[in-house]
Amino acid sequence: MPTETWPADLFDFAYFPSRDERLKQLGELAENEDWDYHHSPSDHAFPILFNYIRYSYRRLAEEGKIALSNDGQFACFNTGLVTENQEPLFASFQVHRATDQRPWYFKDWYRKGQWELNRFCELPHMAHYFEDPSCLVFDTRKDLRVNIEHIVETNKERFPEPYCSMEGYVLQTYVKGAIDNAKERVRRSYKTAIPQCYNGQVQLLLPLCLSSASVADLALVVERHETFYRATTCLTLDMAYNNARQISKPDRDWLAP
Repeated sequence: MPTETWPADLFDFAYFPSRDERLKQLGELAENEDWDYHHSPSDHAFPILFNYIRYSYRRLAEEGKIALSNDGQFACFNTGLVTENQEPLFASFQVHRATDQRPWYFKDWYRKGQWELNRFCELPHMAHYFEDPSCLVFDTRKDLRVNIEHIVETNKERFPEPYCSMEGYVLQTYVKGAIDNAKERVRRSYKTAIPQCYNGQVQLLLPLCLSSASVADLALVVERHETFYRATTCLTLDMAYNNARQISKPDRDWLAP
């Protein structure tokens, strides 16, 4: 595959006519999945899919996994999504004739077996986010160090009512209890910890259940260090699902759109 330097952002790389309609087409081609937010507003249609394809491209550009046709007139990348029949889906582009704009023009989404992809001698692989699979599992033998004050003080607006209106100390008490419950939960089931990708690093998400033992209100972000884990922030469920979806479709044990 030719070595190229690609723009970091998908929408600097290519012009997408009727972007929302194109995202809708991809969502219809791919196996059934909920791509909408259910907890927060969004400026985009299908916001989870919008973020997924944008940040998948960013990772693929870093890895050099964008293929060019022999004549240099077409490009494609692996979306990481598949059809209901498990056939990989690719994004295809052609050179943008308007030289004063973005260098590529979105052409279409194609299944791996479609004729249009015969332009490429080798089809690129999907994005890869980790080298050590152990980073995907929470090691319950390690200590979890939590900066409770920082989590509450800097993220209070992310908490639902009535928690976001509570005094700091009272909310800290609730959060401590929710974290203790999350640690017990991940000891019982490793699936409780969900990997997410953020700034090129794999972190783990644990549920913070404040109101009900079975319903998460927020996600605690856990960073892995050599001999311990550290937690200093929390995310809304929509934010957490966005980040987790980059690696894989999360198990619906507690994190769902």
